[in-house]
Amino acid sequence: MSLMGTMIGALIGISVKNPSEKLLGLTLSFAAGLMLIISIFELIPEAIEENGITNFFMFSLIGIFIILIINYFSASHDNNTHIKMAFLVALGIMLHNFPEGLVMGFGFMTKGNLGFKMSVLIAIHDIPEGIVVAAPLNYSKVNKVKILVYTLLTALPAFFGALIAIYIGRISPVTIGASLSVAAGIMLYVVLVEMLPESKKLCGIQICTLGMILGSIFGGLMIKFM
Repeated sequence: MSLMGTMIGALIGISVKNPSEKLLGLTLSFAAGLMLIISIFELIPEAIEENGITNFFMFSLIGIFIILIINYFSASHDNNTHIKMAFLVALGIMLHNFPEGLVMGFGFMTKGNLGFKMSVLIAIHDIPEGIVVAAPLNYSKVNKVKILVYTLLTALPAFFGALIAIYIGRISPVTIGASLSVAAGIMLYVVLVEMLPESKKLCGIQICTLGMILGSIFGGLMIKFM
């Protein structure tokens, strides 16, 4: 189900022919608002609850350090900002999807249909994530088949996380907390340092602000009702 949601988002992202800079900027700001709200109100509180605030800061800094290293090495190999941003967002989503997969797996290990419910909710949650990975690549004229393959890869950690959870039945809260903390660090850095400045440059402050507000509202509704 998680794979389905991500791929639906990717298909939406590549369906627009010759996307304008304003459309890409709006997409980036919407996704930035969504990712920011989910990071602040979902990832960070859960990471602190599982692993403590000290470990949260330590592992989130590790996530930021990972991004800085990737930025350093990618700067000399790829001058396309949109491709680099899509890669950074994909990395954060991959780390975020692994604990999501664990949640699905644990749900299937319980009585009732909790696992199925979690799968549906996470699939809906992953649609905008698929869009934000695919749209910058589509704008940069990357082959559509390659875009679908790259987006598919971002969803695989959820699949493997679910398999691991089902296989072992339980996993250390420390591991879950560490994964969430690294993901939060990466996502916050990408949103604040990469996505929002690029969105503002592409579509202007007004459209960027509108997209971020809409994304934040959507993220808040997802957290409240899902």
